[in-house]
Amino acid sequence: MSARLAGRAAYVTGGGQGIGQGIALALAAEGAAVLVGDIDLAAAEACAADIRGKGGRAEAMRVDVTKAADTEALVARTEAAFGGIDIAVHCAGIVSVCEVADLAETEWDRVMNVNAKGVFLGCKAAVPALRRRGFGRIINIASVSGKDGYQGLAHYSASKYAVIGFTNSLAKEVAQQNITANAICPGIVRTAMWDILADEYKASGETREQSWQRQVLAFVPQGRPQTPAEIGDLAVYLTLAPSVTGQAINIDGGLTSH
Repeated sequence: MSARLAGRAAYVTGGGQGIGQGIALALAAEGAAVLVGDIDLAAAEACAADIRGKGGRAEAMRVDVTKAADTEALVARTEAAFGGIDIAVHCAGIVSVCEVADLAETEWDRVMNVNAKGVFLGCKAAVPALRRRGFGRIINIASVSGKDGYQGLAHYSASKYAVIGFTNSLAKEVAQQNITANAICPGIVRTAMWDILADEYKASGETREQSWQRQVLAFVPQGRPQTPAEIGDLAVYLTLAPSVTGQAINIDGGLTSH
C-alpha cells in the first residue's frame, strides 16, 4: 500500500457500492483509515472487509444521510475509531427519471433529501470535527447533471446544481481554517444508478446493455465510460491539493467543458 495518506482518517457515505466504494478503496490504498457508511449495511461491511483484506484499516456502519442523527453518529464513530477526521466524502445519492409535468412532490422531496440535504447534513456534522483537527478535506459528489440539465432529470439536476453551489459557498466559509471543499462531477459511470437510467432510456427492442452502450457512445467524446476507480483517483488528488478549493471538477471523458 502507498502511504501518501498515512495517518489520515476518512469517512465515505454511499461507500458500499459504485463511486463511493471506488473512493473508499482509493483512500485506503493510500494509507487512510476509512469508515464506510451506507444505507445498505451489508454493502458497507463488504467494502470494509475488502480494505482490511488488503492490509488497510476500515470499519462500517449503516447511515441514512437524510437524518441528522445518523450523520452526527457517523462523525462520532469515525472520531472514536480513528482518533479524528481529516477527510469527509459525501457520495450517497439516488436518481429517478420523470418529466416535470408528471413529477410527484414526494419524488422531488425524496431526491432532494438524499442528494442535497444529505450533503448539507454531512458537512454540518463534519466541519466542527475538521476544525478540531486543524485540517480538512471535504469532497461532495455532484454530477455533470449539476452543470447541464437533461430531459426527465430536472429534479436530479436541481439536487446536483445545489451540491455545487453549496460546496462553493462552504469552501469560502472554511478557507482560512486549513479546510478545502470541492465537488466531483462524474459523467457516465457504470453503477446501479446508471442501470436505472439505461433501463429508462431504452429504445424499442433494446436490452439494458445495448441502451448503456448507446448512451456512452452518444454522450462521451472518448467513447468509453468513466470508472469508480478513476473517481477515486481524483478524490485522492483533492486530499493532496491544499490550494484547490471551491471547485466542481468534471471527470466525464470530455462530455462537459464548464
